[in-house]
Amino acid sequence: MARITVEDCLQKVNNRFALIHLSAKRVRQLRRGAEPLVQSKNKDIVVSLREIAAGKVRKAEPEDLERLLEEAEAAEALPEGPAPAAEADSAPVVSEEEASSEKA
Repeated sequence: MARITVEDCLQKVNNRFALIHLSAKRVRQLRRGAEPLVQSKNKDIVVSLREIAAGKVRKAEPEDLERLLEEAEAAEALPEGPAPAAEADSAPVVSEEEASSEKA
């Protein structure tokens, strides 16, 4: 793979300060388990820079945030039905006596 440079990323992001913040935020997302958007065997910081240079990660604009809020509100407006029986009955039920005998 070709080397990633700051100049490659600056074509997608306005300035170095914004690039650092965007990259740091993406690194935190990757470390929390987010899936990388580009194939790379590099460290998280390099992966985040590659994603930025590829145009797959960008700063959220106010219009993006408004759209996400509208989608979230629409999802909350959906009626919630009762939980499926399989999910409701799948939790194990243990009495206090059973719990104390298992600890011993």
